[in-house]
Amino acid sequence: MNYFNNISYMISHLFLMLFIYLFITHRYSKTITKWICFTSFLLLNITDCLKLNIFPDSDLCYFITTLLQIFITQFTGIFISKKRNNKVLFIGLSASNYTIIGSVTAAILYIYTQNMPLALLGNFTVHAIVLFTLYHSIRNIWIKQYENEYTKDWWKLCFIPIFFYCSFSCIAFFPYTLYDNPNNIPGILFFMLTMIVSYTVVLQYIEKDSKQKEIYWKNALFESYIKGLENEYYLVEQSEKNIKVLRHDIRHYSSMINKLLNQQKYEEIQSILTYINDVADENKVIKYCNHLMANTILSKMMEKAASLDIEVHLDVDIPKTIIVNDYEFSSIIANLFENAIHCVKDFQKEERQIDIIIHCRKEQLFIQMKNRYKEELTFDSLTGLPKSKKNGNHGLGMQSSLTFCQKINGTIDCFCKDHVFYITLFAKF
Repeated sequence: MNYFNNISYMISHLFLMLFIYLFITHRYSKTITKWICFTSFLLLNITDCLKLNIFPDSDLCYFITTLLQIFITQFTGIFISKKRNNKVLFIGLSASNYTIIGSVTAAILYIYTQNMPLALLGNFTVHAIVLFTLYHSIRNIWIKQYENEYTKDWWKLCFIPIFFYCSFSCIAFFPYTLYDNPNNIPGILFFMLTMIVSYTVVLQYIEKDSKQKEIYWKNALFESYIKGLENEYYLVEQSEKNIKVLRHDIRHYSSMINKLLNQQKYEEIQSILTYINDVADENKVIKYCNHLMANTILSKMMEKAASLDIEVHLDVDIPKTIIVNDYEFSSIIANLFENAIHCVKDFQKEERQIDIIIHCRKEQLFIQMKNRYKEELTFDSLTGLPKSKKNGNHGLGMQSSLTFCQKINGTIDCFCKDHVFYITLFAKF
């Protein structure tokens, strides 16, 4: 029995599962997640026994069991992950590459020293250093990319770890190992360095790109917010002018009313009072809630709905200060409202209706929007949210809503009934 390879592979599998456990947010409890990772660790070691001990000379067995181990590893990452998407596959494939570094180090030390304990100690040490370094250097960057929805096409990025893994395997393990071709050692060392640099550059580029997109959408929200404030300022200014005119003319109306009272012309008096009330109502600035930014966004969206002759039934209760992020909360309102407007704008006038409920209190947040829809909707089997017709992914409004909901540990649900689309976001604080 090849004790060295057995123990070396066992150490690598241990750190492989640790890497997956630490770099993926969990769908299940810590206890269940640990048991799943431990079960996968046992399966990987059992398959190692097949290719290293029972059928050590069979290339076919080596190839098949390696494929099985790849499946077990990637399935474990996807299975325990809160999000099951291409990003999870990317980190699972990357975990396999980083653990190869420890295995290759063990082989190199054993080739040059022929000292099994030293080589295994080097294996464990390199694994620990790599995991510790990555955990403290790129984990926060990765988790942020894992959580946000701006970066797309991660399936293309998965080719990077795939080709690195295949290259590592061909140079160091199959069909000939480093023990057979020790001249490959300088090449494999530079290849490992290339991989580390490549990953660092790719993740930094992705982080920079996502920050730029995040800034773009924040600027778009601020632009909408500023325009809303400008509109409110203009309305207040116009209302003040009209009220001043009304206040100036009120003594004339008062004199007219007194004369009409003396003449007992009550209908004319009623007409004058109605006119005064109408002028006062026209110049009243509508306030939907006490939260400044949300009120500004709602004012702008209501103005847009009115321009399209859309009837909006609004039930809003938002205090001046809220427990969630002001900008993100206002952005969600704007996105969902705009989606609803987009859905109903082409309907007949009597069908252009949107029902909106937004209640945000210290204990909970509840948002519900209801509108009719024309085209058939396609829902994502994992998230339950409707997909965009353009690219098959969620639209930006749905992406931001899902991210916001996960951030505040809330739930988001969508369903259709009698050609009416419902979306509900709820969080209990």
